[in-house]
Amino acid sequence: MRLTKSSPVFDANASTGAEGFGDLPVWDLTDLYAAEDAPELKRDMDWLEKACAEFAADYEGKLAGLDAKGLLDCVLRYERIEAVSGRIMSFAGLRYYQNTTDAGRAKFISDCQDKITGFTSPLVFFSLEINRIPDDKLDALFGENADLARYKPIFDRLRAMRPYQLSDELEKFLHDQSVVGATAWNKLFDETIAGLDFNVDGESYGIEGTLNFLTDHDRAKREAAARELARVFGENVKLFSRVHNTLAKEKEVEDRWRGMPSPQTGRHLSNHVEPEVVEALRDAVVAAYPKLSHRYYALKAKWLGLDKLQVWDRNAPLPTEDQKTVDWDTAKATVLEAYGEFSPKMAEIAEPFFTEGWIDAGVKPGKAPGAFAHPTVTEVHPYVMLNYLGKPRDVMTLAHELGHGVHQVLAADQGELLSSTPLTLAETASVFGEMLTFRKLLAAAKTPEEKKTLLAGKVEDMINTVVRQIAFYDFECKLHDARKGGELTPDDINALWMSVQGESLGPVFEFMDGYETFWAYIPHFVHSPFYVYAYAFGDGLVNALYAVYEESGPAFQDKYFAMLKAGGSKHHKDLLAPFGLDASDPAFWDKGLSMISGFIDELEAMEG
Repeated sequence: MRLTKSSPVFDANASTGAEGFGDLPVWDLTDLYAAEDAPELKRDMDWLEKACAEFAADYEGKLAGLDAKGLLDCVLRYERIEAVSGRIMSFAGLRYYQNTTDAGRAKFISDCQDKITGFTSPLVFFSLEINRIPDDKLDALFGENADLARYKPIFDRLRAMRPYQLSDELEKFLHDQSVVGATAWNKLFDETIAGLDFNVDGESYGIEGTLNFLTDHDRAKREAAARELARVFGENVKLFSRVHNTLAKEKEVEDRWRGMPSPQTGRHLSNHVEPEVVEALRDAVVAAYPKLSHRYYALKAKWLGLDKLQVWDRNAPLPTEDQKTVDWDTAKATVLEAYGEFSPKMAEIAEPFFTEGWIDAGVKPGKAPGAFAHPTVTEVHPYVMLNYLGKPRDVMTLAHELGHGVHQVLAADQGELLSSTPLTLAETASVFGEMLTFRKLLAAAKTPEEKKTLLAGKVEDMINTVVRQIAFYDFECKLHDARKGGELTPDDINALWMSVQGESLGPVFEFMDGYETFWAYIPHFVHSPFYVYAYAFGDGLVNALYAVYEESGPAFQDKYFAMLKAGGSKHHKDLLAPFGLDASDPAFWDKGLSMISGFIDELEAMEG
């Protein structure tokens, strides 16, 4: 059993800003459990131990002989186990991410994970036996029972793993040892990152506050922050190198035993996307580097009055950008109004996040950096984490995470097993929410300079979402390929990182000494190998989707909500067909990338 919802994935483009923005909301986790020692939590943990043992006693060695009704009952019991275990781990995980340096919270999540891993170990047989049932027999069972047939996508995903399935004994071993494998290294990474201390101009900051200075108007402050990041990463690079070496080797060993043809195969299978679709996306983006990032950053250098850009200029504000702080109430109103103009229903779904304690927004010591929306379990609701510091881009991060939240709320009706959306489609609602908010702000721009600032900000976000993430993907591909040849030194990993940076950012950049270690703080490489292409996938998909929206009538909203409600119950081809879109068409990605280059065309025209 895989507790797919217990560990959120941090979003790549979470940004931070300056102080003075009003009272920020804090999570109220009581909808999960009131406290670590809540009697309901003990009740659920005790139930889970018993339910797993009874499930194994009732079904192990017997799945192939079940009739349609018996198999449905089995699936429903499995789904209930997933819901209860997911609820416990969601509570433990969210408390942990609020303060990853708190020893009590770290112990609690570890103890919960250890217990649940032990309880669920006897359930490993479920997917193994499902995959031994002949296709024709399973199809006949689906034909006999419509309620069972609803779960066919789950069976299809399990059976996609058939060629890579190990023996029952080995699968149980991998399940049991996971808590001291990748899970343990993930925790070491999280706690190390959260505990790093940076000194900028005599003041001490965590990683969020320090990264925030890279968007400061003061170029000297940006440089100081970049050099301090490089210093601290350099001091810790051996530890980060050990984390990456170990995780990459662990993955290589398991992939080799499973017979996976590539390190990326597992991610493609979990995303329900064909390798050739991902490669078409990757190739289209890399081919577009010159007309996207290279062209834009050359423009930015001109605006900043520089012949060359340094790494601390990449996310610098424009000289014309207003140094305003966006207070929380304004950010909330902006996003809800943008959502409401698209559909009142969308704003209505988003509203409780603000009023019911479903958002934790403030930057606090020990809090995990970045942002995410965690679906928890379908019988509760999602929770959104931000590190809100009041920059205009933080409004876009809020729009992004609320998009995830709306998606997760709508998909919850599918139930625990079918609600979880593949990562490639999980970014659809979040990026669409950003686009709605951006378009609203752009329409309200009062001056050419304000419009230019908004357009430039959007282009930078899209470059960070598309170009930067595909460069990340290429770095990961190179890292995992190189690790097959032996242990990688920090210098080896640094060289792989730099091999993709100049290519993706363009000739206008110079790279300071120390930038070669900036791979060290990216959580995706540790938590979710090869996740990053999902951002580019989502951005390209949404650009194409938004073009359909602009050309469509009111029927678009109904199709859009139907797509979100489907959760993980349909393949991307089926979800996109009502919009006349097909991600397997190589030309599809060029359409999405043309929106970014079109924005850059507008910016160039403003120079004329």
